[in-house]
Amino acid sequence: TRSLTITSVDQTMFEKAQGEKVTLPCTFELSEEDEGPLDIEWVLIPADNQKREQIIIMYAVDRIYNHYYAAMTGRMQFTNVDPRSGDGSLDILNLKAADTGTYQCKVKKAPGVQSRKIQLTVLVKPARTKCSIEGSQEIGKDVTLKCVSQEGSPLLSYDWRRVSGTQHLPATSVLNKDTGELLLKNASQEYSGTYNCVASNRVGTDECSVELNVTPPVNTAGIIVGAIIGTLLGLSVLCSLIFCYCKKQREKKYEKEVHHDIREDVPPPKSRSSTARSYIGSNRSSLGSMSPSNMEGYTKTPYSQVPSEDFERAPAQNPAFAPSKVAAPNLSRMGAVPVMIPAQSKDGSIV
Repeated sequence: TRSLTITSVDQTMFEKAQGEKVTLPCTFELSEEDEGPLDIEWVLIPADNQKREQIIIMYAVDRIYNHYYAAMTGRMQFTNVDPRSGDGSLDILNLKAADTGTYQCKVKKAPGVQSRKIQLTVLVKPARTKCSIEGSQEIGKDVTLKCVSQEGSPLLSYDWRRVSGTQHLPATSVLNKDTGELLLKNASQEYSGTYNCVASNRVGTDECSVELNVTPPVNTAGIIVGAIIGTLLGLSVLCSLIFCYCKKQREKKYEKEVHHDIREDVPPPKSRSSTARSYIGSNRSSLGSMSPSNMEGYTKTPYSQVPSEDFERAPAQNPAFAPSKVAAPNLSRMGAVPVMIPAQSKDGSIV
């Protein structure tokens, strides 16, 4: 008994780059015995056997159903708008790395049933490739040129070439195509120039360049001496600033202390009015201590007038009174008013 047959059996593996389009073939032929309804299913078989198959698109009862697999919604379609013609191939647009997997085409028309598996690998082209230099670019030193792609599916391969001058790499160079490192041993000035790196895989390439400039060794001794001298000069300036600051603070502190001592030790000068008040108070205290018998010679003394400073002179300079035989103490220095003591003569009269 003859049944339907899938005729597209030539290619079962596809490799495409991310962003491209792929057509997974699935053509078939029907037999006269196949009288049931035509069903075409495309299924994604996961790599993990524990997971179930996922229907991504289906044709049944003259209708297309493409809403089963959200990850490919809007990016897949049947190649032929009418799969009944014998073409159930599938187009996937704008491929992504997540589209990698095993796809199976199932054709059913009772009593015939046939299926076919296709392996799809979506590769990412190398991108954002960066070149750099590691090591000292001095004569006689070893220099390493590095090349790394930030994106790209394995297996990535790297290749270096010299752009300026001769196209050949130096004789002492060692290239690692897997890591992208180019080692230049015992570099000389002839090694200077522009170097170009090409990163590639099965679906694309990407490039970057770097400029190598090999120079004579730097005079490190002079740099060290200059650094030491600069450090010493900086320290001397810093010490000078600290010394000036401390000296100024000491001067300010000394001025404050001297000013404070002057204000505390020097009393304010006396005014004339205070002198007069002292004089009157002294006379009153003297009169209060005298007896009535001694008050006769002082009833005529005027106290209404304020004495001048001349009154405080020594009693010897006052012509109104004659000194007695008994030496009296200098009362003006003691702050008291001089008192005249009456004396009795031989005839009984008061002198």
